[in-house]
Amino acid sequence: MDSKTPHSQPTIETYLGLVPEIDETAYIASTAAIMGAVRIGPDCSIWHNVTLRGDANYITIGRGSNIQDNSVVHIDSRTMPTIIGEYVTVGHGAIIHACTLHDRAFVGMGAIVLDGAVVESGAMVAAGALVPPGKRVPAGELWAGSPAKFMRALDGEAQKRFSQTAHSYIEFGRAARLGLEGGPYTFDPIPLPPRDEC
Repeated sequence: MDSKTPHSQPTIETYLGLVPEIDETAYIASTAAIMGAVRIGPDCSIWHNVTLRGDANYITIGRGSNIQDNSVVHIDSRTMPTIIGEYVTVGHGAIIHACTLHDRAFVGMGAIVLDGAVVESGAMVAAGALVPPGKRVPAGELWAGSPAKFMRALDGEAQKRFSQTAHSYIEFGRAARLGLEGGPYTFDPIPLPPRDEC
């Protein structure tokens, strides 16, 4: 399959007159579902089986952020939107519910961030962690566990890796959206080995 091969389209639905706003440079996977008051900024990537449901409040996702496969982003019906800043990474299978993720925050695979919680800039929620309602994860800290607790401060090298992940996903999204015509890329995909080597 190459960039000329037709793909199925994601599910993008209006809800009570609320229409998703998606920047033309964002990559939206063919199996993603986006409903209602959702704004997706430039260079974002929304991967397979992600649900973004802005049915009774809004969701905003800032420039360069990535929401990875099987994640769910929702809101609190009356009081709390979900606000995701710039260059945020949300790992596979995460649940982001009526909370705020500041710029360059990192939410690990399978983590849950609940109503009114705030993950500050450069903070990390570890894979599988549960951030309870109203909890604040301070900038530059790693929190893990259920309920999530402070584990350690993150050094500059760790925060640099978060930034690299977000920028890699910008490139992965561009490759998925534009194919070979969107290159050059800083990575080379590794093809399947010959059948007799498997």
